[in-house]
Amino acid sequence: MATKLSQEELLEQFESLTLIELSEFVKAFEEKFDVTAAAAVAAAPVGPAAPAEAEAEQDEFDVILEGAGEKKIQVIKVVRELTSLGLKEAKDLVDGAPKPVLEKVAKDAAEKAAESLKGAGASVTVK
Repeated sequence: MATKLSQEELLEQFESLTLIELSEFVKAFEEKFDVTAAAAVAAAPVGPAAPAEAEAEQDEFDVILEGAGEKKIQVIKVVRELTSLGLKEAKDLVDGAPKPVLEKVAKDAAEKAAESLKGAGASVTVK
């Protein structure tokens, strides 16, 4: 008669399997017991807490050029460095302010870009 394995013993056995072997085991298990091994889906929070969490976890930022200031040429140079735009495109972007310079970038990249633009004399906002 076969001995019953504990959860720890079963997990040790599964650790030794390759991903392909484990996948085949799951398929066989599903067929034998007529079940589906679907991933559990967490319930979305309901009510006013959901928007607050979305704002707190923002991980993409836009760098908006509000104005070039007095050193327009320096700002154009910085815009070209940040975006790899050509001279005409960078000049058009600076002339058409307020316009986004970078969109959907990480927080640290957005802060560095804003500092560079402010250093050149531009007014910038990060959203």
